[in-house]
Amino acid sequence: MRSGYSLAQIVLHWVVVVLVALQFLVADGMADAFETLEETGAAEPSVWSNLHIAGGVTIFVLMLVRLFLRNSRGTPPPPVDEPPLMRNAAQAVHWAFYALLVLLPLSGAIAWFRGNDSAAEVHEVLKVVLLVLIGLHIAAAVYHHFVLKSPLLSRMTRPES
Repeated sequence: MRSGYSLAQIVLHWVVVVLVALQFLVADGMADAFETLEETGAAEPSVWSNLHIAGGVTIFVLMLVRLFLRNSRGTPPPPVDEPPLMRNAAQAVHWAFYALLVLLPLSGAIAWFRGNDSAAEVHEVLKVVLLVLIGLHIAAAVYHHFVLKSPLLSRMTRPES
């Protein structure tokens, strides 16, 4: 049974965190480019929209690698003293992250490359859901670390030896 994540899993986690943060920083440029596409029927990509597209493609590929690693290597077990409700919530949030971080790039690509308004709306809703999950994830990590005094957080900062 695993006691922690591998170095590859940890690095992928933090690289995706940084990329997702960058996606939010360049999102306005993408929104402007998409608005121009809707108004004129012609795409006018900018540095910001190109960065957003490249970031989305990269996140999509890295998430497929993360899912492969999760499937082939597994994950450490939840803390033994964790109540079933917390364990189930953690599992649901993690799978929701995986789904969102695959569906967001797909919906964004469909919106941009097909000029699809419905996909753009789905993308916007998923973005809000992702922000809520990020908040929950951070709150849970802080709660485990400071309230429960659990070493849970170290699993994503130090690889299993």
